Amino acid sequence: MNRAQVRAWRGMTAVQKSRVGDALLNATIRDGAIIAPDGYDVSHRLKLEIRTTEAQRKHAKDRSTMGLFADENGGFVFSLFISCSTVAERFPTLTQSDMARLMFIGTYTGYEDGRLRYDNGTPLLRTSLEKLVGLSRARFSEFYNRLVTEDILREEDGEIDINPTVFQRGGSEVAGTEDYQRTRLYRRTVRDLYEAYGKGRDVKQLAIVYAVIPFLHFNTNIVCYNPQEYNAEKLKPMTLDKLAALLHYSDTQKLKIAMSSVMLGGRPVFGFVEDVNDKRKRRVIVNPRVVFAGNADGLRQVRGICALFN
Repeated sequence: MNRAQVRAWRGMTAVQKSRVGDALLNATIRDGAIIAPDGYDVSHRLKLEIRTTEAQRKHAKDRSTMGLFADENGGFVFSLFISCSTVAERFPTLTQSDMARLMFIGTYTGYEDGRLRYDNGTPLLRTSLEKLVGLSRARFSEFYNRLVTEDILREEDGEIDINPTVFQRGGSEVAGTEDYQRTRLYRRTVRDLYEAYGKGRDVKQLAIVYAVIPFLHFNTNIVCYNPQEYNAEKLKPMTLDKLAALLHYSDTQKLKIAMSSVMLGGRPVFGFVEDVNDKRKRRVIVNPRVVFAGNADGLRQVRGICALFN
């Protein structure tokens, strides 16, 4: 007790001390008041204070960090994927341009129900989706039919649902998605990128973002062979030439040029760590403002690394 509390205790009568002592052990809280076992309100004598552990305080701070980061980038949807399996293997009929457009469409996934919706909750119908994507009617029809064939989109009574094994929004895990990994795809960031690159010849460059997701280390955003490894010292980064082969680029330098050209607010989406002995052996890291699966500690680290590429 501090001095003021000691003086207050000394100034109490024996009955008051007994009442406060009993309240410390067996008080009840009624409408915000502290009630002693004998029914007296002792709120003027005692103060209710919630104690938290250091771990609890860190958890709250980390949640705040991740929440603020999500708000800065327009909130997020979960992109679900099979770790270390390419998008082309999973959806063989989709073109590279289709992948970029699918990533954009995914940002309109409705909260909890998986229905495509505008941000105000209004269902996004096929004609509206066509306008958003920015394709001619004929080309959109071909693209849309490929998504239906791959069971990515399902249309019912004119409204469109997206397969929960591809995109989800909300905290509840959907049954049947347990075997998939997930990462946060930031909605406004992806839409800004699509506005800049998705409606012209540069759309294939944007598709690289979606293509590398299955190979992103969950807490560092480094493209690697073991993205679910918790021990950072055991991380096995993938070099640019190996990534080029995986994405079916015959020329590593062309992939580097394509990746370098994708910018977000004047900052690169892809950063490269050079190998002084062989430029083809560059390591790749992705800006977390676009996609990130990790925690607050990982976010602080990867943002620090990305600052080097500004």
